[in-house]
Amino acid sequence: MSRLQPLPAALSHRPFRVADAVAMGVNAERLRRSDLAAPVHGVRVAEGGDDFASFVEALSLVMRPDQFFSHTTAARLWGAPLPLAVQSDRAVHVSTSGTGPRMRRARVHGHRLSASGVIEVAGRRLSTPEDTWAQCVPLLGTRALVAVGDHFVGRSDLATTIADLVGAIVPGSRSAVAARTAVDLVRVGSESAMETWFRLAIVDAGFPEPELNVEVRDPDGRFLGRVDVAWPEHRIAFEYDGDHHRERDVFQHDQQRDNGFTVNDWIAIHATSADVQRPAAVFEPLRQAFEQRLATVRRSAA
Repeated sequence: MSRLQPLPAALSHRPFRVADAVAMGVNAERLRRSDLAAPVHGVRVAEGGDDFASFVEALSLVMRPDQFFSHTTAARLWGAPLPLAVQSDRAVHVSTSGTGPRMRRARVHGHRLSASGVIEVAGRRLSTPEDTWAQCVPLLGTRALVAVGDHFVGRSDLATTIADLVGAIVPGSRSAVAARTAVDLVRVGSESAMETWFRLAIVDAGFPEPELNVEVRDPDGRFLGRVDVAWPEHRIAFEYDGDHHRERDVFQHDQQRDNGFTVNDWIAIHATSADVQRPAAVFEPLRQAFEQRLATVRRSAA
């Protein structure tokens, strides 16, 4: 077997157009060799480059100026948290603005949108955060939509507001009611999809709506720590401990902080991802914490 001709350095680590390779002197035979894949007609990429990022980059090379990434694909490119089923979907959403023809390629859901805000990020054209959120409404459940909305309004670099999300809802559309239901639950301050899930579950379970990202201080004003979810008037905190909380330094910091809370009469309830399957196990101590606080109030009033 003949030895493979090395590709130009500019083509060896990312998708490239066949026309660009030919212009650099790469012959057609080399472009048909088995170490290259063709994720999109007219584009090649080194074998193994068939993941989401490579496919999106390959599509970017052949998209027209009136086409852009939209729906859950844009949400994923914006870094929004999405359900695993959506993340594992190999299809990509590409929309066409105006009256141009929709993209028709394998693994592509082509759409035509008469009006949508579009922005270019890292060389890719995609829907603005607020329009991306509105496009996701027919594709996601309420809690997933709230998590995406929380992500967009919580990122300072995007400058997206809840009012922007409301403004992106198309009045009278089939998804308008679902969109309004979800946007009413979006809050600034939730820092992960799991925090959003627990916040919504807490309210659904009948607890008062909590405040987010609360700074806890002692009676002298000294900073004790910041908590994800809290009811400051009751001195109750609820924390979601992600995997990073298992790291030694983080664990020790959490222990020291909780000791400070305890000394200052705060009750801290902790949850992990395992509690999603059995929320009653963590809501029961939360209920007991509220009972304890209410009993204290009743004794004080007696």
